[in-house]
Amino acid sequence: GAEYALILVGRKAEGYFRYRDFRIDNAFTGFSDQPSYEDARAIGQLVSERFINEEYDKVELIYTRFISAGKQEVVRRPLLPLEREVVSGGDGKPGDDSSNAATASYEFESSPEALLAGILPKYIEARIFAALLNAGASEHAARQRAMKAATDNAEELIKELSRVMNRARQDAITTEIMEIVGGAEALSSSDADADEDSAARAIAFERDYLEHQG
Repeated sequence: GAEYALILVGRKAEGYFRYRDFRIDNAFTGFSDQPSYEDARAIGQLVSERFINEEYDKVELIYTRFISAGKQEVVRRPLLPLEREVVSGGDGKPGDDSSNAATASYEFESSPEALLAGILPKYIEARIFAALLNAGASEHAARQRAMKAATDNAEELIKELSRVMNRARQDAITTEIMEIVGGAEALSSSDADADEDSAARAIAFERDYLEHQG
């Protein structure tokens, strides 16, 4: 296959590709969640040097594009060399190779080379900075979704534990009531037995007395 080299941003990306023995040119870490333009400039300078020195013949940006809080997608975009811009003309569409597609035409006051030398670094930095911002926003959105899912799971677990605790409390109360009722019934039964014994003894005493008098 074609030779390649990776310029990575973020510790997770570096750890992932280094562990799998990918060819890594450089890695930038410590700012993936809050990138600054200076970070993009440092990456852009490295990329430009590699391309100008013909160490790279093609550079692509691969990052997570932020679409909304609930949707992100991994995209792959060409960065260098610059591609000729195609604008829609007639029935043509952007990117069409048909004759209806019109290429943008510009007139330069200075030489194109001089303009490109000044504009190209800023263009590369801006593209990289936009990719960093998209990736950072996507990471924050993913964290937010993960935290919401964890919160929802915790709330559901709390509800389930509350139901279990309430059932246990109800069972304990029911058991206690049954023990109290059972104790009361036992006391009532003991009193009734005692009354029956007293009545039997009184009857026996009366019978003995009558027999003695007779």
